[in-house]
Amino acid sequence: MSKLKVNKKMREALTGYALVLPWVIGFILFMAYPIYYSVFLSFHKVTISAEGIVTEYTKGDNYKYAFLSDPEFVEKLLLFIKSAVGMIPIIIVFSMLVALLINQPIKMKGLFRAIFFLPVVITSGEVVNELFSQGATAIPLVEKYGIIEIIKDNLSPAWSTPIIDLIQQLILILWFSGVQILIFLAGLQKVNKQVYEAASIDGASPWVSFWKVTLPAIKPFIAVNMIYTTVDLFTNSFSDVIELIKANMFNLTTGFGYATALAWIYFGVIFVFLLFILLLFRNNDEVTVRRKRRSA
Repeated sequence: MSKLKVNKKMREALTGYALVLPWVIGFILFMAYPIYYSVFLSFHKVTISAEGIVTEYTKGDNYKYAFLSDPEFVEKLLLFIKSAVGMIPIIIVFSMLVALLINQPIKMKGLFRAIFFLPVVITSGEVVNELFSQGATAIPLVEKYGIIEIIKDNLSPAWSTPIIDLIQQLILILWFSGVQILIFLAGLQKVNKQVYEAASIDGASPWVSFWKVTLPAIKPFIAVNMIYTTVDLFTNSFSDVIELIKANMFNLTTGFGYATALAWIYFGVIFVFLLFILLLFRNNDEVTVRRKRRSA
């Protein structure tokens, strides 16, 4: 019996390794060296000449310059972080509400899903820039009632600027909620309908059922959507930080090495965001398990 268990575990382990092996080979062949070379360039001053790429080791001067001597990078990075902190909850809540509505027993569900997902397909970088230039992403009521002026008069520039950017990009933010809506729909369809029936028999209202049944069931999908939204926002074409990195790539003063250092700093910020999301949901799960153990 023990031999059978060992053989079964070995087969499962070998199957897992076989499935992961193509990705590992692809990473080693196509990604490992570019990542190493990118880190290497971030510690060098890079000059592109007729003879090729010339590098000069500068220790950590590129990173020091980014934080101590380049106020434009720090300012844009902080503004974008503040905007992302406001954007992520809006996208998650909006996509969850839309998914809850579409998940109801209504006709033409597929059409509504296609309508909400269509902007994700057609809004490329150039399309988004053109919409921005024509003011298609603005909300007329905001300008009509002077909401932006009210925010400027009552808040400091450090907070008014990201809030105003968030309001001006609200339509665009909602356009990029298509993937999150589909993920939430997949999670909602996994919830057992018998649980809702049991809750209804016990006298639970729809509002109570949402908090006690729906929300705990789709919590893993909330985490997935937060991770996806974070990566999507930070790597999107309307990021001022990415535009700044591109501008420094062929700048004669800073150059490609400095731009690479900015990219790695930006990656570090994204990594911290993702790590915070993972720790947040992990801690919530641990608290839930402890409560269940105490109640038992």
